[in-house]
Amino acid sequence: MAGRIAVAAAAFVALAVVPAALAQAPGPAAAPSGPPNVTAILEKGGQYTTFIRLMKETQQDTQLNSQLNSSFGNNGGGYTVFAPTDNAFNNLKPGTLNSLTQQQQVSLVQGHVLPQFYSMDSFQTASNPVRTQASGRDGPYTLNITSDTNNQVNVSSGVVDVRISNALYSTKPLAVYSVDKVLLPLELFGAKAPAAAPTASEGKPKKGGSSDASSPAGSEDSEPTGAASARAVGWSVAGLAAVLGYLL
Repeated sequence: MAGRIAVAAAAFVALAVVPAALAQAPGPAAAPSGPPNVTAILEKGGQYTTFIRLMKETQQDTQLNSQLNSSFGNNGGGYTVFAPTDNAFNNLKPGTLNSLTQQQQVSLVQGHVLPQFYSMDSFQTASNPVRTQASGRDGPYTLNITSDTNNQVNVSSGVVDVRISNALYSTKPLAVYSVDKVLLPLELFGAKAPAAAPTASEGKPKKGGSSDASSPAGSEDSEPTGAASARAVGWSVAGLAAVLGYLL
């Protein structure tokens, strides 16, 4: 009798423990309940206050979050953000940001955003130049992205070269990568073309004056027309007087 009671008790304990163990077993990570928020990701990073301020002042945070909301869950291409650290902005020449117009600041921020999701591995197959969200009179601003055999990714704007430090977030539709330099666009910070040399003015008098052989009217070497006529008449009268004197 005692043995049966012990077996029954053990079975009861086993039945009580199994559900508890199943409840504590780790399951797959829950999928995000909504689209990612780029501002929240940067704030969590803790060293992107200048970039966040620029995004808010140019309203690019609102625009990007709206685009992420549209592409979330509908297999859109996604977005990739290169986020410069506060030290990256501090290393700029003083007054760099203040020298930009509002529209140029918009282009600066958009030049750090790619309209496609890139994981670290997919950078290896990126086709250069890679288009950014910014555009100008000559078309979209672009970046060159290269990846070596050690999976080190380098980004060049044509003015600045920088290596990607780490991923702050990388789940489609958004990837956010930290960079230690501001990606100054070539279109805004590239070398200016030299000014064209002035052309020679037309109609400039030649040295030595006119090569025309004829003297202009009113020059010192030309004789007035009236004086020449008077002299001709005088010679005619004198000749007539001489003839008459001979006949008489």
